[in-house]
Amino acid sequence: MHRVLLSSLTVVVVLGVMATAAATSTTEVGITPKTVTIGATFPLTGPASSYGVIPAAFKAYIAYVNAGRGPDGKRGVGGRQIVFKYYDDGYNPATSIQNVRQLVEQDKVFAIVGALGTDVNIAIRPYLNANKVPQLFAASGATTFGRDTKDWPWTIGYQPNYQFEGRIYGAKIAKNSPNAKIAVLYQNDEFGKDLLQGLESGLGARASNIVGKEPYEVTAPDVKSQIAKLRATGANVFMIFATPKFAVQAYAIANGLNWSPDVIYTTGVTANAVILSLAQQSGGGALVNRTLTYQYAKDPANPVWDEDAGMMLYRKVLAKYAPGLDSRNYFNLYGVGTAEAFVQLLRKTGPNPTRAGLMKAVRSWNEKNPFLLPGNRQKTGPGDQFPISCVEIVRFTNGLLSRVSQLQCEAPTP
Repeated sequence: MHRVLLSSLTVVVVLGVMATAAATSTTEVGITPKTVTIGATFPLTGPASSYGVIPAAFKAYIAYVNAGRGPDGKRGVGGRQIVFKYYDDGYNPATSIQNVRQLVEQDKVFAIVGALGTDVNIAIRPYLNANKVPQLFAASGATTFGRDTKDWPWTIGYQPNYQFEGRIYGAKIAKNSPNAKIAVLYQNDEFGKDLLQGLESGLGARASNIVGKEPYEVTAPDVKSQIAKLRATGANVFMIFATPKFAVQAYAIANGLNWSPDVIYTTGVTANAVILSLAQQSGGGALVNRTLTYQYAKDPANPVWDEDAGMMLYRKVLAKYAPGLDSRNYFNLYGVGTAEAFVQLLRKTGPNPTRAGLMKAVRSWNEKNPFLLPGNRQKTGPGDQFPISCVEIVRFTNGLLSRVSQLQCEAPTP
């Protein structure tokens, strides 16, 4: 009788342990008790290879998180190490699709985080949504990534949307230079078209001041013919809605043709201090000093942030985990900033992360990021699915971008 009772108690204890283990385990793809695997596709080569440093900076911050302990005292996030895998797509959407299929079907990632490019993210979106894989922080300000959440519930962007950026520029021109003649170079995709649409909206009744609009293809070798046509319009305001390679060319070609616009607005996804300095050295010369653009994060090239806690952490991370990266490059800070954002959301999902839980966390989010400008929060909610919605206008002068306006925020959609 004693042996039977003891045996019964043993079975109960074993079953209890099994039930507890089952309650704390997860069978979610990409999640094990010790790891979380995520991935992305990036232009490490090709016409947008200037952005190729971003995943290396992202990975450096992940290494920093993995080596440290979170608020719960466990290493990594909840005791799990984050594994980040990424492949080169050359800025070619067809290759991006192949990369993402490999990440999902072979590498078994939990989520795609930070894939770069407007056309790239549009191309991979149907596959990821069909398979209910989070497409987090699409590195594009295309309006669709915040507007069309009902159609694409597994996709969300991160940076301010391009139409908002264009509207800010248009409103500033309409107010300060109502008689300006405006010429626009834009990439012939949703990236360039969104910026152009925003510019026209911001100009309002002054939209007719646009005297030239020239698109270019990302596969083109240069934008010589486009710049020559825009110069011929006699415009005194030049809008560069282009990725770094073509923006650098645009400055050099315009300068070489003795075109001297009074003001140049260059999209914030290109115009950081490193790229603009390169444009000066590559033939743009003093013309580059007429550039206005926007920022939403702290500028690692600006000494005003040298004693800032977030900037000191950023430099510490790169120095230890990616010493070959240029700490002045805004693209590297973007990589570190989005890695921190992902870590925040992963912690928010709790001890048993799920893909659905990750999307729920990012759809209702209100949190600071040490790498963003003061007052700029990662915030989402009903009618607001752009995590970052505030920017400030800055001016470039000989290697330094300095503020010319306070933080401006886009109102949520009613």
